[in-house]
Amino acid sequence: MATRRSRRVRCIVLDKTKLGEQDLILTMLSQSGERVSAVARGARKPGGRLASRCDLFCEIDLLLAHGRGLEIVAEASLLDGHVGLRGDLARVSAASAVCEVARLTCFEEAEDPYLHPICSRALRACEEAEDQARLDVVVSAYVFKVLAHGGWKPELSRCVACGDEDVSHFSAAAGGVLCSSCARNVPGAEEMGRGDLEMVRALLSSTFDSLLAREVSLRSSTMLVGLAHVWAATHLDARLRALEFMLSV
Repeated sequence: MATRRSRRVRCIVLDKTKLGEQDLILTMLSQSGERVSAVARGARKPGGRLASRCDLFCEIDLLLAHGRGLEIVAEASLLDGHVGLRGDLARVSAASAVCEVARLTCFEEAEDPYLHPICSRALRACEEAEDQARLDVVVSAYVFKVLAHGGWKPELSRCVACGDEDVSHFSAAAGGVLCSSCARNVPGAEEMGRGDLEMVRALLSSTFDSLLAREVSLRSSTMLVGLAHVWAATHLDARLRALEFMLSV
């Protein structure tokens, strides 16, 4: 059987690694939901034809050529550069957190058509967010939505230990909300008010448009990002440096 020499694919650039003096290895999320890695030759060369098309967060149409190891970027056309993110530390840090989680939840040769559109929408929502609180909400919603899709959906309606509907705490290790009695036996269970719990539920049930239109305090949004970070780090078993940075600025 003849080996396919090239293929065309639409991707979001999630990460890039230096290779040699002028090249990059791109880690991308394809339109089919697969993780794709490819070498972009000359992408670090000033003025090079690939330099502006292979930046982080860019949505691109690629012609990938078969290589000895990784595929090679033969052509690249920019579909959406998400220019509203550029030059703004808060937006870049939020978009980086989205891409970090996207990279950890997609896999090579494993199609999942849910992943590309929600990542694209989350990046656009990072451009649309009016303030830091809404950026926090966008990132938190993306984390909870994508992990729930992958099988890590928190229990938010009743205590995960005893089933009581009168809940007041949240624990990533336990898998969701807890009543005050059961929370005493769970190290690190975080007490939450009813409004905070309702906001966590809204992250999963509401669209990004709806979430961007909500009024949310910076205290509440910071709490949500903290929960999202612990939830993702616990269930993906990974250190999330972009989320850590976002929480530190």
